Amino acid sequence: MTTNTRIDFIYLSEQDMIRAGVTDMLGCVNTMEEVFELLYKGDYRMAGPNNDSHGAMVCFPEDSPFPSMPRHAADRRMMAMPAYLGGSFRTAGVKWYGSNVENREKGLPRSILMFTLTDVDTGAPLAHMSANLLSAYRTGAIPGVGARHLARKDSRVVGLLGPGVMGKTTLAAFIAVCPLIDTLKLKGRSQKSLDDFIGWVKETYPQITTIEVVDSIEDVVRGSDLVTYCTSGRTGDPTEYPLVKREWVKPGAFLAMPAGCNIDEGMEQHDVRKVLDNIGLYQAWFEELPKPAHNHVPVIGVRFMDMLEEGKLPLDHLEDIGKIIAGEAPGRRSEDEIIIMSVGGMPVEDVAWGTVVYRKALELGIGVKLNLWETPALR
Repeated sequence: MTTNTRIDFIYLSEQDMIRAGVTDMLGCVNTMEEVFELLYKGDYRMAGPNNDSHGAMVCFPEDSPFPSMPRHAADRRMMAMPAYLGGSFRTAGVKWYGSNVENREKGLPRSILMFTLTDVDTGAPLAHMSANLLSAYRTGAIPGVGARHLARKDSRVVGLLGPGVMGKTTLAAFIAVCPLIDTLKLKGRSQKSLDDFIGWVKETYPQITTIEVVDSIEDVVRGSDLVTYCTSGRTGDPTEYPLVKREWVKPGAFLAMPAGCNIDEGMEQHDVRKVLDNIGLYQAWFEELPKPAHNHVPVIGVRFMDMLEEGKLPLDHLEDIGKIIAGEAPGRRSEDEIIIMSVGGMPVEDVAWGTVVYRKALELGIGVKLNLWETPALR
């Protein structure tokens, strides 16, 4: 009996990824919705003892006796994010995440990402792909999934803090599911980032007829139907994270937070619905992190975990978006309720969107075929 031991896989550059549909935001939103249904059913695995870990991160010291070792800095990280996803995907993969804000001084993105998709039976590689767009679109798609189920159908005004990559994909996802959007309120750190973002909006979404650059976070929030914070910054002191005050929030607003965020006591109240993309993810973070956990991971869902520990919030007041999508919990219950959703980011999302893009690349003959071996030298 002859066994074929040859293993080939494909390499997909960023341009290959674009040709294979990685920037199809509506398709990505639909795929992420399918992911959350699988999460709710339990047909997935991530790292860690509860199978819900965000990933494994290399932590650098503030000071080191080794002069060549990187030092800890804002958003300085190297991280592996592995996962398996079942359902129609039935694939596994790992994203390698390298991030350094100083990259921008070199004309590079803050984060440089690669993703390897593997056969779930043998572990053999199926594809090795550029993952900056993969990651950006799956991250932005999650607020879109939330808005589809939790935003008012007549939402028109978006308030956005942070006109960068995450801001672009989050806005794209909002527009994909809320077609009446015609107004954007925007706050950024530099005139260049604002000008670049506004130019992109005008070219990409002519339906947005009003763009207002505002001076404060309060102005971002006030009067907005959809609110998102998409900034990056130093962790450690939650009082320095971008804040949401209850008095700023319009009745009926939906807030989707894929980046650092803090809330005041008014937003902590039980009548503000608090939704998570996966409760298990935040429970895993809370187990892994020193306390208070929000000092170390700035997304608002981690603050919710601290609130549980402090006795400020009962567990049954936290809602899982997967349960809502499955129809076992209500979506928006009234026109005036305020809903805030935490977006933590999970490697199952990379596996899902990476699988969809990989299969489209195969269908279209996109990518460079590479050989791992004809026959392994050691076995």
